[in-house]
Order: sequence, then structure tokens, then C-alpha cells
Amino acid sequence: MFLRRIARPLMMMAKVKETTGIVGLEVVPNAREVLINLYRKTLEEIKAVPEDEGYRKAVESFTRHRLNVCVEERESEMIEKRLGCGQVEELIEEAQDELKLIGHMNEWKPWGIPDDYECEVIENDAPVPKHIPLHRPGPLPEEFYNTMEAITSGKLDAGSKKDEPAISSGDSQSK
Repeated sequence: MFLRRIARPLMMMAKVKETTGIVGLEVVPNAREVLINLYRKTLEEIKAVPEDEGYRKAVESFTRHRLNVCVEERESEMIEKRLGCGQVEELIEEAQDELKLIGHMNEWKPWGIPDDYECEVIENDAPVPKHIPLHRPGPLPEEFYNTMEAITSGKLDAGSKKDEPAISSGDSQSK
């Protein structure tokens, strides 16, 4: 009882976060320091990627921005508000994931593809499951097929009047 009367008001004054509200994501009391260290490490690790690669440019850009915000702000709530990317604990997970990805990217070297490299295209005629939409366009109008037939058979007269379509879609008009 004594601890409740004393500890709870002290915790309220110190603004200590008790939970993230996200299952499995624990509160990190020194999140700002952890983020600063992770962002600095990210900026070091990304130097292994060639300077002209878009991946490096993007990672450096958003990491520098986030690092600057963390250095400028003292409170986690202000960092979260200025970045607008979730809670600091989520930012920590993102930064850790980015470090792992940098390691993988350095291993895979997707930027090292030679200019003359030809990619093999594998077509699979397996039936598409019913729950997956096909996103195929509907049939073309009959006029399209008539025009294509006229072009390929040579029946399309190049000297036809410009005001009249080569093949009409409606009823024929008699003059």
C-alpha cells in the first residue's frame, strides 16, 4: 500500500511508459540512446554499399533525418511525434531490421549485375486458383478484329476517304 501511494505518483511525474500496447513489443526505457546508436551503426554499415546506388541514398537520407531528430529531442514522445513513424520501440525494431538487410544486401550485391546479363523468363501455364483474380481485360470489340483482318488481308484501301472509317461499326448508309 505504501508503495502504491508513493511509487505511482512518482511514475506519473517521470512519465514512464508502462506498455507499448503492442503484443510482444516491450518498453525500452532508454529508447533514445538505443536509436541513436542503431542509426549511427546503420550509417557506418551502409558505407559498404556503392555510393551511386539508390538503396544507399535512401537509407542514408532517412537514417540521417531520424538520427537528427533523436539528437535534437530528449523525450520519446517528441521523437515519435516528429518522425510520425510509430513508437520508439517500433523504430528500434525497424532500425535493427535495416541493419540485417544491409548485411544481406552486401552479401547478395544486387547492384553488381553486368549490363549484358540476360534474365531467363519462365512461363508457367499452371491453372490460376479460383480465389485469385485474373485481372485480364475483357474481349475487344468486333470492329477491332474486322479492322485487323482488313489490314492483314490487304483489303483496307489506303486511298479511302479520310472522313469515312475504313470499316463502319453500324448499319451501312446508302447514298
